[in-house]
Amino acid sequence: MDAAAYRPRETNWRPLVARRPSSCLGWLAGVFLSFVLLLFAPTARGAISGLRFDLFTGYDGIVPQGAWFPATFEIANDGPGFTALLEVTPSHFSGNQTRSMVVELPTGTTKRFIIPLHTSATYRPLWNARLLDEKGRVRSEVQSLPPRRLIGGDVPIFGALSRTPPVLPEIKGRTPEMQPAVARFQPLLFPDHPLTLEGLDTLYLGSERALELKQPQVNALLAWLYGGGHLIVGVEQINHLTGPGAWLAQVLPATLNSMTSLNTGPQNELQRWLNSPPGRSDAKSKSSPADYPFSKIAADSAFDAAPLQTATGALRDGRVLFGPDASPLALQARRGRGQITLLTFAPELEPFKSWKNAPYFWARMAGVDLTAETKNQNYQSYTGRSLDGIFGAMIDSKQIRKLPVGWLLVLLLAYLAVIGPIDQYWLKKLNRQMLTWITFPAYVAFFSLLIYFIGYRLRAGESEWNELHVVDIIAHETGPEIADLRGRTFASVYSPVNAKYQLASDQPFATLRGEVSGNAVGGQDAGRANVEQRGNAFHGTISVPVWTSQLYVSDWLRQNPSPLAATITPTEITLDNRLDQKLSHLKLVLDGQIHDLGEILPQATRVIPRAGLPQSTLASYVQKHSSQFIQAIDSRQRAFGNNAHAQIYDITNAAMASSFVSQLNTAGNPYNNYASPPGYDLNLLAQSGDAILLAWASGYSINKPLPAFNPRRTQRDTLLRLTIPGGK
Repeated sequence: MDAAAYRPRETNWRPLVARRPSSCLGWLAGVFLSFVLLLFAPTARGAISGLRFDLFTGYDGIVPQGAWFPATFEIANDGPGFTALLEVTPSHFSGNQTRSMVVELPTGTTKRFIIPLHTSATYRPLWNARLLDEKGRVRSEVQSLPPRRLIGGDVPIFGALSRTPPVLPEIKGRTPEMQPAVARFQPLLFPDHPLTLEGLDTLYLGSERALELKQPQVNALLAWLYGGGHLIVGVEQINHLTGPGAWLAQVLPATLNSMTSLNTGPQNELQRWLNSPPGRSDAKSKSSPADYPFSKIAADSAFDAAPLQTATGALRDGRVLFGPDASPLALQARRGRGQITLLTFAPELEPFKSWKNAPYFWARMAGVDLTAETKNQNYQSYTGRSLDGIFGAMIDSKQIRKLPVGWLLVLLLAYLAVIGPIDQYWLKKLNRQMLTWITFPAYVAFFSLLIYFIGYRLRAGESEWNELHVVDIIAHETGPEIADLRGRTFASVYSPVNAKYQLASDQPFATLRGEVSGNAVGGQDAGRANVEQRGNAFHGTISVPVWTSQLYVSDWLRQNPSPLAATITPTEITLDNRLDQKLSHLKLVLDGQIHDLGEILPQATRVIPRAGLPQSTLASYVQKHSSQFIQAIDSRQRAFGNNAHAQIYDITNAAMASSFVSQLNTAGNPYNNYASPPGYDLNLLAQSGDAILLAWASGYSINKPLPAFNPRRTQRDTLLRLTIPGGK
């Protein structure tokens, strides 16, 4: 055979680049792109390394404005175990705070946990979360989905822990964002941090789902209930109230022992209650005002004809909401500041499940205002002046003074005059115009030093930390020995230098946020902070610029013996001070009046006759001691201004008046209204007939100090607020 047959073709020996340059460039581009993805795509790296990282914000994607809500994390690690630092940072402009938590992630584990979040944004906010390993490398990163709804402070949020969530009617005349919202919870992801539930108004709990809750979740639910929530319980089977559900049986207003099936009578009672306005005998009233939105809802004949299974038992406390006294369909009772409604039937079963009026039933249960359907009104979003500004004006450092605008203008005019006509005049007189190259920098240096000197005289001082604790005492039905203490610590820090300060809380449940600033609460959460969650408490680092004062707010909750107790009879008031601290400026709010009770010594009991007590109307008291609120809030937003308007000096009466700040709000004027955190304003409790006792502890802190440093100046005061249901 010819040797030429074994000779390779010339083209097979050509280099690849010379043969196909486009293919080579494509290969190089693919390598470069892969490198870029590995370098800048931590989420992809997390997937490769066996990490699954999920973030869920709010209540089923619903985020309340101006309230704490949960950020729920689920992390599954199928790769090598490591200790992770989880960091959560807002991606919207009001995000100056990073929240973090250290998490152990062994191989083959799935962990779920909650970090409290807070936002005052008026648009749908986003959060970025990332996992860092021990070497600071990003192992995984995720961004939260935009909230399904961003709910304003006036729009109720209805939660459901059940197989089938309730449905609310669509209300005409309201935009989609202003429609009442229903959030469905899964037992596995239900929050176990009670502060994260404060944005929730009403919760429906099916008795079957109560069996799936863990004890920390039960504790959080009960704290929310006693703190002012409305819990609606539907009973499907009696055995759901035993074993793991025994906690629910203890809080119900009746002892249930059997199930029975009733015919058309109960359904008629339910329809009658739906058509009857509040305040009437729900079981017997047949007439309704023409403007009552539920009065014209027609009955459902199919529902009326079907039998209804109900639970029966003995009434423990509370009242019959509707149904016959022998076999009521709904019972209602107070629990602390909240209320519980027991439905002796199961709304998730037939015939209620198919009842065409069920959305209206749930709307009335949740207290949803349907008047916008006939009056063509909308709910206002979370607008108004933040209450934080009021407390900032109370406790800000008195070392800081502002330069009045008039003096600022004089200084500016003097500067313009010196560098302009005065400089020209005297240099021309000396016939040395070229000296302006020397005089002009000298003027700039002189006025710079003058401005620094003025700033130093107005703002320089010593490090200062001031705290004002507003503590709600929420007694349990078992007696005043046990109470939930729901506190808000307003803290102002002044720094004479650029510095970072360490804070720490030892409360069982505690959070930290910056001041909500700006009108219409669309501003921002002011202040820079890194907050590390340790368990359900926190350690934090705040950054304070030189010569500035900043406000931070710590929300906390713990259960303790009650520090203050009171009983009221038609003739006298008995006060029991259990603190080693004198309480002064005691005031009792009852039936629209505010009574001055004086003071009470430490560890003392005092009996006060009701006859002849100094008193005035609550409305006049609030108006009198809130006159500086608007000016103080506005002054805090300006670097210059009148010093007299920037601070509030009568802290005691101003703090007490702020407890009823909603009295100052007017319809149709949201810009000048006040927006307070959920549960802070006590006006609705006072209007419902509850008595409210206010007590001031000067120079006293009910908690350990937050700062882990020693400021040169400090002041701590505490306002105790005790609600007595029914004024008794």
